[in-house]
Amino acid sequence: MSAMAPPRAAVEMRPPAAPRRRRPNSRRLIVGTAAFAIAILAWFVLARLGIVSGGRFPTPLDVWRSALQIAVEPGYGGGTLWQHVLQSTRLVLMGFAVAAGTGVPLGLLMGTSRRADLVIGPVFSMLRPIPPLAWIPLAILWLGLGDGAKIFLIWVSAFTPALINTYAGVRSVDPTLIEAARVHGAGFGRLVRDALVPGSLPMIFTGLRLSLQTAWMTLVAAELVGAFTGLGKVLATASLDINPGMILFAMAWVGVLGAISTKVLERIENKVLPWLSH
Repeated sequence: MSAMAPPRAAVEMRPPAAPRRRRPNSRRLIVGTAAFAIAILAWFVLARLGIVSGGRFPTPLDVWRSALQIAVEPGYGGGTLWQHVLQSTRLVLMGFAVAAGTGVPLGLLMGTSRRADLVIGPVFSMLRPIPPLAWIPLAILWLGLGDGAKIFLIWVSAFTPALINTYAGVRSVDPTLIEAARVHGAGFGRLVRDALVPGSLPMIFTGLRLSLQTAWMTLVAAELVGAFTGLGKVLATASLDINPGMILFAMAWVGVLGAISTKVLERIENKVLPWLSH
């Protein structure tokens, strides 16, 4: 051993280096905020110059009047703003919960069992291309005009990303890790719990984010099924009234709520998978 080499005991007793904490990525937030502010400013300028016509695209004043109208009783489209927001959020979260609760376990099953993949795969491939709007007549026939039909339509659209990404995540787990678990005597249940699920979690969360965004995209179509309140009902009513200010206002709320819910899911992902957080 060289005289310059440190003693082995000293090397072993050296405390491990503390992991580096990544600073929050604020550049994206700053750039996004600046771009949004520029777009709003350009909108005001175009409206002020008369380039933006209220008959085709709402002016800021049209949107402000719509906001005041829907904010107070009796509101617009059957309710006030918060009644519509709460109803739409409830429908989306329930549909997303059903989609996650069925798509993730089924994706795990298909990814771990060849027999399940052979049985379920062809049926899923046949039903997958059918758009959610095509299910509206059957949803009404099966579940009536209540919330059940709307949740069903949201589930139909949000189910696919959860299943596909979970399936892909299970298939992407390193086979060496699976073989090592089997060599150490891991049964099927333990193999799934300790190897396949942790290894596929990044893809599972990707599928859940896509499912949540798809649920918000399907909300308007779902609330066409006999809705009394909801942002989709506001959009449908405003289109019949030819009210572009209310249409844009409701669209903005759908976008804001979708962004907030996606951010919450990302925070949960960062807690579960801290090594992937940026």
